[in-house]
Amino acid sequence: MAPTPRISLLVASLHVLFYLFLSMRVILHRKAHRIGVGTGGNEAMTRRVRVHANFAEYVPLALLMLALLELSGTAAGVLWACGLVLLLARVAHAIGLGGSAGYSAGRFGGTILTFAVLLAMALLGVWRFLAQAML
Repeated sequence: MAPTPRISLLVASLHVLFYLFLSMRVILHRKAHRIGVGTGGNEAMTRRVRVHANFAEYVPLALLMLALLELSGTAAGVLWACGLVLLLARVAHAIGLGGSAGYSAGRFGGTILTFAVLLAMALLGVWRFLAQAML
């Protein structure tokens, strides 16, 4: 029987639930302000669309890396740390950017944490590949 990526499955599921929440924020704002396509020049709509889009730009690649690392036998603690820090980062980013188009600690911190998790997982993936190639 093939290994089951249980940790990445749960982490991905939590991210999907948050993505649906962000999607509903966009949909409900569109409906309330009668904005069909685009942002209609509405600043709050522009931020909501960017929060949603930014999530969609970074999270799929991160979740793919998480699943591949799990399937390659990475320790559970490392997987939990990467997955939960990523979720925390995306929530902080959404709160920060959702509240202001300018600088905010949430937006900055969320961005830095997202990049840190992506970098850590990429380096770990390269290391795991090289370690197995040398066997």
